[in-house]
Amino acid sequence: MDSKDKQILAALQSDVRKTTAEIADMVGLSVSPCARRIRKLEADGVISGYQVKLNRQKMGLMMTFFVNVRLSQHRDQVISEFESAVEMMDEVISCHVISGAYDYLMEVVSKDLAHYEAFMRKLQTLSMVQDINTNLAIRPVKQGTPLPMG
Repeated sequence: MDSKDKQILAALQSDVRKTTAEIADMVGLSVSPCARRIRKLEADGVISGYQVKLNRQKMGLMMTFFVNVRLSQHRDQVISEFESAVEMMDEVISCHVISGAYDYLMEVVSKDLAHYEAFMRKLQTLSMVQDINTNLAIRPVKQGTPLPMG
């Protein structure tokens, strides 16, 4: 990946709706070579998809929680069952395996406390969950930013 590819990726991250012609102009290429580079970045898996950023508040998701989860066992089957269950929970917008006192860190969005309580009941019914620790986000400082191109 060269500097032109990184410029193309930065342009796409800033606004996925940019046309190939606009991106080509921004990075100093003609349209055809720029389009070929974009197709190659897609084929190589560097670009794994395109997304629209939605405003959480306007979507009615007024609350964000960071939830730490510790499992009672660490057998492959138990881990797989937990991760499959999390995949099915729409409220969980990200989930990471972490080191330290807990096994997972999840970012959870909710319209209100009652909705979050219903989510917690689903999480607590999973037999492999030993401990849950929740933090309520007061306000975001930085979120959804583009990946660095350095």
